[in-house]
Amino acid sequence: MAASTVGYIAFGFPLVDALFQTFTTISTVGYREIRPLDTNAEKLFTIGVIVVGVGSALYTLSAVFEAIVQGEIAELVGRRRMDRNIAKLSGHLIVCGYGRVGREITRAACEHGADVVVVDSDPSRCALVDRCPVLTGDATDETVLRDAGIERAKTLIAALAGDAENLFVTLTARGLNPDVFIITRARTESSEAKMEQAGANRVVNPQRLGGARMAAFALEPAVTEFVDVIMHERSLDYRLAEVPVPDGSPLAGRTVRDTHIRDRTGALVLGVHKRSGKIDPNPGPETSLDAGDIVIAIGTPDQLDALRAAAGTGKSQPSPST
Repeated sequence: MAASTVGYIAFGFPLVDALFQTFTTISTVGYREIRPLDTNAEKLFTIGVIVVGVGSALYTLSAVFEAIVQGEIAELVGRRRMDRNIAKLSGHLIVCGYGRVGREITRAACEHGADVVVVDSDPSRCALVDRCPVLTGDATDETVLRDAGIERAKTLIAALAGDAENLFVTLTARGLNPDVFIITRARTESSEAKMEQAGANRVVNPQRLGGARMAAFALEPAVTEFVDVIMHERSLDYRLAEVPVPDGSPLAGRTVRDTHIRDRTGALVLGVHKRSGKIDPNPGPETSLDAGDIVIAIGTPDQLDALRAAAGTGKSQPSPST
């Protein structure tokens, strides 16, 4: 348009007339010619304006339209694909909130090989999620939690910024799935009891947990580092794991001595989480293993897999380090 305007000015058109002639020609409106094109040069120049100008305008409009349509279609296809992937999940983990705490939770869970669905209301934070499905929406909304598969989820973690939001997520999730295991973040001690009353199975205060962890490093650094390495260092061969004792398990109704877990699997039993909720650390040989108990053991991935097989829970998927 600039070149055409300058060209018409060179043929003697005033500035406004040259701009008007250019605009009506390129836009294909063609009201009328400002003045008759008497010379062949003017006619040939106008033909050039029509070919180049109209062609450029059509190309630009089609490119913009294509980008818009393709972007919307790609987003729609991606959204439907993600919905289908979430619909296939069962026994997965839902992380509500992808802030600093939520990011670390998601990273650790994905490294463990867990199926994770992230829910956050901030599109900019959702754009950072690349290892698992993500839903952009309010986690306190029943519809959003249903889209995340709350009815089929095994665990939900409420890691939003405010205690009120986490409390509401806990209430909503408990109402939609009475069996889901809910872990809730609490910023203040006064909120912890409310979270438990709302249905949270576990309440975590990051500030208190961080303080206790730092104190442990100061008082018993070797013990704390050992637990840290066992729990979080993926390059180490040894793992801490929990192995449920289901109904009908070969271990159910037998004592630790009778099961010969150490001899048969090589895994070492560190504790037993009884079905009643009581934890029996360092269980003795006469400790009974009942259906519904959870055996806490340490060993290599192969040893832990052997323990799972002995308990009748099957062989787990290989850990990332293997």
